Amino acid sequence: MLECGMLERDKNALRRNSAVLCKQLVVDEVLIQLLQADGILTESMAETIMAEQTSQKRSFHLLLLLPKRGPKAFQSFCSALKDTEQQHLCDLIIQSPERDGRETLVDCIQPEKVPEEKSGQQEKTQHSRKRTVRSSFPLPTQEECAAKRARTQLESMEFSLDADSPINSPVLPCSHDFYLSHCQQSYRMNSSPRGFALVISNVTFDSCAAPDLDPRKGGEVDDEVLRKVFTELDYHVSVHRDLAAQDMRTCIENFGRRPEHRTVDSCVVCLLSHGVEGAIYGTDGQLIQLDWVFEAFDNAHCPLLQNKPKMFFIQACRGDEMDCGVEQLDGPVRTSSPSCEQRDAGREGEGDADPRQRRDMGRPRIKLPQRSDMICGFASLKGTAAMRNTKRGSWFIQELNTTLRLHARDTHLSDILVQVNARIKEREGYAPGTAHHRCKEMSEFTSSLCKDLYLFPKYQPQY
Repeated sequence: MLECGMLERDKNALRRNSAVLCKQLVVDEVLIQLLQADGILTESMAETIMAEQTSQKRSFHLLLLLPKRGPKAFQSFCSALKDTEQQHLCDLIIQSPERDGRETLVDCIQPEKVPEEKSGQQEKTQHSRKRTVRSSFPLPTQEECAAKRARTQLESMEFSLDADSPINSPVLPCSHDFYLSHCQQSYRMNSSPRGFALVISNVTFDSCAAPDLDPRKGGEVDDEVLRKVFTELDYHVSVHRDLAAQDMRTCIENFGRRPEHRTVDSCVVCLLSHGVEGAIYGTDGQLIQLDWVFEAFDNAHCPLLQNKPKMFFIQACRGDEMDCGVEQLDGPVRTSSPSCEQRDAGREGEGDADPRQRRDMGRPRIKLPQRSDMICGFASLKGTAAMRNTKRGSWFIQELNTTLRLHARDTHLSDILVQVNARIKEREGYAPGTAHHRCKEMSEFTSSLCKDLYLFPKYQPQY
């Protein structure tokens, strides 16, 4: 065995299962970037793989490269499979007969205690499983394999299967050169912490006061995902769960009045609940208007955050209409994602100011609009429902988490939300026999930002 290559037993495990991997492995941007982050693939290799026209060809190309990419390539590949919700393929190659279990995968998979198997025939399999985080569903049956079929970039299916946790690869850091080349034209973002983040997540609702509001299973995954990603982005995060409407108002007001906002560069507010257009529910079935939330952070009501970016993320339905999607007329050809266009107010140049206002009145303060420097991401369009997986959380929060972790280092927030839109556009519900099968969702965002908003993750300028 060459020292620069993969262990022979790991090569054999990949070779033995190559037919299944080529058929079922989803080689997408996230998996490739995870392998790049571990130094397994070069940028050139990644581009060559993603240039392949079909998912099967991308899988085949990747499987040819992996055995030549060093002894850590197998562990990195297993970790990437976990992070991209392909745990069943990770289990498949780890438990392959070629791998006799004498060496643990400590670097890529955390151990988990599982009960002892009584059957001697199962003892070897169980010994292997003790060293892995098991999928919350068993090794896939034929039916589940069909659900996990290969997909193309155009067909990013949502699977209603019990699966492992959302992607948790570290937030990629901003480089010194990137900060220096972009800090002048963007919002100031170098305080530590960057700001404070408020997450209100309503999961369980009062069965008496709000009998029509079902528990939001998977909502607890969302608030934990947000807590982790914004903590890594250097925000002080406070999470509040299951608040009645008045308690939500009090919590939001207290957060907006925090004197510490004076010393930081931004703030984040995440609201996760059932909702309707323009409002979200407290656990008591009472509504809070989103306009009231935005007003609580405007330039009049929250002066400590004037001229500082304020980010809002709303995970809630905006109506009852299910987006069933439409068939694309020109088949698999992908159209460009629409961009958001802000229209001018049409009031610039409407005559000069009143001459009386030009009189010397000392040094009047510069005026600000009532509301500015805000950006808000919505999980769904007006009038439509938002999708949530009961095991992995909502589509919107999943994609926001993934995109922030991989792209915040060199992408401003507006473009991050455009990427989230593109990823949401590709998803489909998978629930055969129900109204949710092949359902769609489309996220959107609104912005009154006046500069680029880079988060410059993990970078602290030297003064």
